Amino acid sequence: MTEVESPERRNFSKIRSFMDLPNLIDVQRRSYERFLQMNLLPEEREDSGLQAVFTSVFPFSDFRGACELQFVKYSIGNWECKCGRLKGLEHLRMDCRSCGARIVTAHPHEETVTCPRCGTQNPNRVTLCDVCGNPVDLQMKYSVAECQERGMTYSVPLKVTFRLFVYDKDPETGVKTMRDAKEEEVFFGDIPLMTEHGTFVINGTERVIVSQLHRSPGVFFTRESKQGFLAKIIPYRGSWVEFEYDQKGILFVRIDRKRKFPATIFLRALGLETDESILRQFYAVVPARFERGRAYLSVSREVVKQEELKERYARVKRETKTVFAGIRLSGEDQKEIARKGSLERSVDDAAVEKACFLADVVDLTTGEVLFEAGQELGADAVEALKERGIKEVELFFPDWDLCGDVLVNTIRKDSHKTKNEAILEIYRRLRPGDPPTYESAKNLFEGMFFDPKKYDFSRVGRFKFNIKLEADSAEDTRTLTPQDIYRVVAYLLRLKRDVGRTDDIDNLGNRRVRSVGELLENQFRIGLVRMERAIKEKMSVHQDIDSAMPHDLINSKPVIASIKEFYGSSQLSQFMDQTNPLSEVTHKRRLSALGPGGLSRERAGFEVRDVHPTHYGRVCPIETPEGPNIGLISSLSCYARINDFGFIETPYKKVEKGRVLDHFHITQAGDTPFKLGQIVEKKELEEENEKARRGRKGSAESEPYAFYLSAWEEENFVIAQANAETDASGK
Repeated sequence: MTEVESPERRNFSKIRSFMDLPNLIDVQRRSYERFLQMNLLPEEREDSGLQAVFTSVFPFSDFRGACELQFVKYSIGNWECKCGRLKGLEHLRMDCRSCGARIVTAHPHEETVTCPRCGTQNPNRVTLCDVCGNPVDLQMKYSVAECQERGMTYSVPLKVTFRLFVYDKDPETGVKTMRDAKEEEVFFGDIPLMTEHGTFVINGTERVIVSQLHRSPGVFFTRESKQGFLAKIIPYRGSWVEFEYDQKGILFVRIDRKRKFPATIFLRALGLETDESILRQFYAVVPARFERGRAYLSVSREVVKQEELKERYARVKRETKTVFAGIRLSGEDQKEIARKGSLERSVDDAAVEKACFLADVVDLTTGEVLFEAGQELGADAVEALKERGIKEVELFFPDWDLCGDVLVNTIRKDSHKTKNEAILEIYRRLRPGDPPTYESAKNLFEGMFFDPKKYDFSRVGRFKFNIKLEADSAEDTRTLTPQDIYRVVAYLLRLKRDVGRTDDIDNLGNRRVRSVGELLENQFRIGLVRMERAIKEKMSVHQDIDSAMPHDLINSKPVIASIKEFYGSSQLSQFMDQTNPLSEVTHKRRLSALGPGGLSRERAGFEVRDVHPTHYGRVCPIETPEGPNIGLISSLSCYARINDFGFIETPYKKVEKGRVLDHFHITQAGDTPFKLGQIVEKKELEEENEKARRGRKGSAESEPYAFYLSAWEEENFVIAQANAETDASGK
């Protein structure tokens, strides 16, 4: 039989393609690999996917605290040679000869392995079995074709190692001492494995898990009316918090779409117990003293910051700034404030009449409260202060301050004055009809936002929060903090003064993709939480806990049933479209806004279905079904990719001085001065490679590189036609 050579591929297009088309089903495969992490050793795994689910649910104790079950590690599949003598993933590891890092060995036919850390080429040292001469590999009981013929599921076994601790508790002191510890590997069940084509074989049929496009966790600000704005803190898992203010200028909060109540109650429960502490948190403090018929006001750095913030959003730059009480600050005054911290200016007494007291003003001789925090001075207050001999007070100016008078109005409406009262009131609003105790109310409130088991803001939510509010919180802070709430309230109040930007929920910077791995992670967590309840009950009623082993307590059926239910009946688990190879690829790259946690076709409006400017280069604006699902189901663009946070990115090329630049990614540095992973221009790369060739040295190996931008990164640039005029900064 003669071999037929494949014909040479010719490209007749006039616009050349700089990059090769990426792997079109890499979206599915990468997501599932990140979920399983099956070819990594326990110490090499990241805190994501299955690893993250187990570590978030375990460890837990029984109701008496007499024993505790801990998660140690898990393994997926049987990694061994063909004869079964060599076992374990550690036989697929070797040390880099340059930096000493542990690297994965390549296929035995490969001669070298590149170290991902330092880029050194290492000779490929594969451990082969002495008996059968084969390396360790994943051994499958049945192949994909056999599973399809037999009507079986293409899956691998999941084994989990648990550690059971039994404690003795001192009845008098309550101190626990460990009596016994047992460790055991438990067979958890079979977990479906993705084929190399990005599909699953479930009961003999090929299925595809469609990626879901849903609202990203984070904080969002929207305009509800001409003067009304709404702030939503949306977690990945947990209670929603919404702040809004009405036409009367009262700030309200709503938890989990329940009845709204004044936001100052919520702030008091967080720790801002007094009116003064609330006002001091949000307003610029202006120390004032009264002498010889004039008021001397101290202008601080905070005042200048607020003025700069106003200018930034108004896109104007003023040399002289006019602040409260008609005070004007020249450029020299601003430099002095930056240097010294504050600057004192005198004004007429009448200029401070619209100011408010920051704290209660008390007569030191009688102890009588003359003026309450938040009360406006008015015409008589200055005279009253002079009569009592009070020369120094702290003020704030709601008519000038970015936060306005909304908080002052809310404090006047709020009758609760202590933290305990506020926590009890929140309990009554969330659990009407349930008699509250302080302990139960405190546990409910703190568990709702500050308990990692009940509330998960997620890395994505924290990342979006930091971008929107220009915060610097660590990405692994997965719960809310009081400072987060204060930042959100301050931003919402500033929107009334046109300082800040509202969000467009249909912008792809505010919508992210949940791929197969993340969807399964959520399903696995649901099953594990069900299993946790059953294990706790078993631990409490077990007759002889001393002789019990982990397998006596663990019943993994709820977890496996949850996984089977997802693959069998979820809206996102679909029979693969096998009309032709192109329709298969299209199905795997489909994006759906439907499904659990998503939209429903009955409630979805026109805006969410419509084409958005951020779809450019990310989502196909044409390919969508007709009928009730129009705009809710779409397809990923060919060159688009999904980043680690789930946002869709599209490639761009840099343009400098009217020239489109070609950039390259260094995959092997050779003897050039480049480093592994460095991004260099084509001209620079060619020059260095030419030098290396002249000196008979190794030249650098590279691949074409494009700059991928997500929709929120795109906002930093102006997108316009090629002949649009721009300034030096490209704006």
